[in-house]
Amino acid sequence: MVGLTDREVQIVELLQEGGEVSVSDLSDTLKVSSVTIRSDLKALESKGIILRGRGVATSAYHPTFLEKQSSNVEKKESIAKAAAQLVDSGDHIMINNGTTCALIGRYLLGKRNIHIVSNSTLLFPYVRVNPNIFLTMVGGDFRGSAEAVVGQIALEQLQKYHVSVAFAGTDGLTVEHGLTTHLPENAEIARQMWHQASKRVLVADSSKYGKIGFVKILPLDEIDVLVTDSDFPSDAVQVIREMGVHVILA
Repeated sequence: MVGLTDREVQIVELLQEGGEVSVSDLSDTLKVSSVTIRSDLKALESKGIILRGRGVATSAYHPTFLEKQSSNVEKKESIAKAAAQLVDSGDHIMINNGTTCALIGRYLLGKRNIHIVSNSTLLFPYVRVNPNIFLTMVGGDFRGSAEAVVGQIALEQLQKYHVSVAFAGTDGLTVEHGLTTHLPENAEIARQMWHQASKRVLVADSSKYGKIGFVKILPLDEIDVLVTDSDFPSDAVQVIREMGVHVILA
């Protein structure tokens, strides 16, 4: 997350292990005073990242989400940075929920007058520090495990907009089964966003290849661009390109 000191990042990582962590334990682990830890915790609470109790702190995020956020971090950063290059100043775009998708917001610095329509609460830190981004959040049902808003209300509100580019992720990706996810509501949001866009962009790290989720999102040949990392199997890259999909290896 943007705007965190090295020690604040360490604190967040310790809290990701789950449960409450005491101020004294954090002080001992990080070799700083309790006063310093309390100051750090106050700053993290003000950013909405943790919750504080009497002498203890817990993460403000769902454990399932924290597990996703901590996996393949470097690849996700590279993919998000490459995906952000597909956005031009003045663009209207959609960004779906997901840890890789949200990171695109970090790399929009330097671009002007970007309007994002999204269901992802993970974009808030990047919007706060970038005055050139205007964010429209759709309403609906909040899912803490995804840091996302989903459901019928979200789908209906997305239909009001048309954008140049829509970014979405996937839980699984194969040539035969296309893009799949574990939750029907995630598939609905991704399909709707891509329906409202002139260009459909999939952001997915190589670990997603070969996996098949419960619900189909779209066939592979219905997306325009796949942004992934260099560990994506080369033979699969060739097949996907032959489908007419532009593949970017970050």
